Amino acid sequence: MTWLTAEEALAELGTKPQTLYANVSRGRIRAKADPADPRRSLYQQSDVKRLAERHAGRRKSETVAAEAISWGDPVLTSAISTIAAGRLLYRGQDAAELSVHATLEGTALLLWNAESFTCVPSRATDLAAPSIHAALLALAGRVSADLPSLGRARPALQMEACSVLSTVADALAPGPTDLSLHHRLAACWHRPEAADCLRRALVMLADHELNASTFAVRVTVSTGAALSAAALSGLSTLTGPLHGSAWRSIDALVEAASSIGAERAIRHQLLRGSRPVAFGHPLYPDGDVRARVLLSSFDVPPVFRDVQLAGEEMVGEPVNVDFALAAMTAAFDLPEEAPIIVFALARTAGWLAHAMEQIESGHLIRPRARYIGPSPGES
Repeated sequence: MTWLTAEEALAELGTKPQTLYANVSRGRIRAKADPADPRRSLYQQSDVKRLAERHAGRRKSETVAAEAISWGDPVLTSAISTIAAGRLLYRGQDAAELSVHATLEGTALLLWNAESFTCVPSRATDLAAPSIHAALLALAGRVSADLPSLGRARPALQMEACSVLSTVADALAPGPTDLSLHHRLAACWHRPEAADCLRRALVMLADHELNASTFAVRVTVSTGAALSAAALSGLSTLTGPLHGSAWRSIDALVEAASSIGAERAIRHQLLRGSRPVAFGHPLYPDGDVRARVLLSSFDVPPVFRDVQLAGEEMVGEPVNVDFALAAMTAAFDLPEEAPIIVFALARTAGWLAHAMEQIESGHLIRPRARYIGPSPGES
């Protein structure tokens, strides 16, 4: 990323300082502290340029729409969560503060604007190991049997949301329904000492604004499809290496660091033209708050700490939540798939919140594509 000083940003925008600060507070321009002088701020060049062009009237609506798809301006309204001034907020409440005491079940109630959560008893006769594969199959098995979401009131949808989350929990955290989900995860992995850290992770990962999987959920449910179909869309999207499966490349980086040292491992990756996915997040120029919360809740393994220190200096960005999940997995000797299992279980609560909000909006999400293929008669 390229960063501008306040003077450079103001010159580009042609506005007063108050307008610049207002755009930062509204999330239109990303900002971070100047490493050379913490009293000053730097501003993300692409954000400044986009606003400057808009004010000058040089961008067509199709250009605005195209840029909005990739870390651009908001494309729909939501009251569920947002990132503001480095804080992750769930319906106005600080997620980091909630993680001190909240559970995923309680966080789901907050996100759903609901009053009670009832975990539907499992129909499974045997408790298999937690598995993303099992969660995908379980959701797919519900899709054709569940009622469409269209035309149903919020109380009915909230009851079904409990049922869908229970289905996912049976696959990802099988266990007695009288236990909290973080205790179920810790128990099925035989790591009771990890329970509180898992609780924090589940709360911090419950929602994250309009990310790729959440957008997939909203597109699906906007057609009137069942909540289980929407959750299946979200989970399928989460499996991608640029989303919930980023831990795989982080594990590979840490394995290389164990062999040749953290600095050499990161250097080799940068020389290949590959940015390590463990560092940076476009919405957190000063560092991913979710990573800070998680990394403060357990003893980070030495090799992960080495990668963090070397990478933050060489890449210039703090570690993100994907790194924190991989470090947590190593610290408690959890199964290899633990990062995406924790991620998926937590995010199902957020997906269902967005699904219900989208249903209530009554809008079908149907964007247009700008055709760039050959014209009739062209070979």
